[in-house]
Amino acid sequence: QVQLVESGGGSVQAGGSLRLSCAASGITKFTRCMGWFRQTPGKEREAVARVHSDGSTTYAHFVKGRFSISQDITNRTLYLQMDSLKPEDTAMYYCAAQMPAYSCPQSAREWHYVGQGTQVTVSS
Repeated sequence: QVQLVESGGGSVQAGGSLRLSCAASGITKFTRCMGWFRQTPGKEREAVARVHSDGSTTYAHFVKGRFSISQDITNRTLYLQMDSLKPEDTAMYYCAAQMPAYSCPQSAREWHYVGQGTQVTVSS
């Protein structure tokens, strides 16, 4: 059974940094895509970043240059380094993964596996 457990969220002032971690279990090394999305109450999921099995990465335009996604394949851990945080980055951040043989989803609604989320709050 696949489990994704996020950690590292918290409260920080604008301009600060946080590093989110996602410990994955039950996922084979052949998972082709993992990523992060965020959501605020009453709004749709918003894709943040994803990493493909070949190591290539994709970022939402609003986090480019500020956030960095990485993975430790040996330890099955996904990371999201968030720098220069802004109040508009406040949201619940979720780790997500696709079933093996599936490419990255077109929409943040289409992830096969999703963690429970970790809250990030950025104050001005």
